[in-house]
Amino acid sequence: MTAYVPSLLGGALIGLAAALLLLLNGRVAGVSGILSGLWRAGSPRLENAAFILGLAAGPLLYLATFGRFPEIRVDAGVPTLIVAGLLVGYGTRLGSGCTSGHGVVGLARLSPRSLVAVAAFLGCAIATVAVMRLAGAS
Repeated sequence: MTAYVPSLLGGALIGLAAALLLLLNGRVAGVSGILSGLWRAGSPRLENAAFILGLAAGPLLYLATFGRFPEIRVDAGVPTLIVAGLLVGYGTRLGSGCTSGHGVVGLARLSPRSLVAVAAFLGCAIATVAVMRLAGAS
């Protein structure tokens, strides 16, 4: 039971941060939009940079607090990770947002577009896991 506490706390903090950004600044916490806003004219660049730096500081704060990172195993090679990252970026542009914007904030705002986007994200994820399990089983 206690193994889920860090995930629960992390999710609560993400929700709190997204709610505060929306309530205090009137902005949706979509990471892809905030990241692309660093290069877009007329966008609040200082706020966007602070948000991205805060995301990058999170692992450093974790390391300072706990002294080490949990073990994470990635079986894919670097070329696969690069292709996967490019596909995620393309999908983010195609879907007009990422999982944080649609899944965290869009669903909370009862956005029909976000509901469709999240259903597509989850459907693709479920299909990918099923295919990978079948491929590993043979």
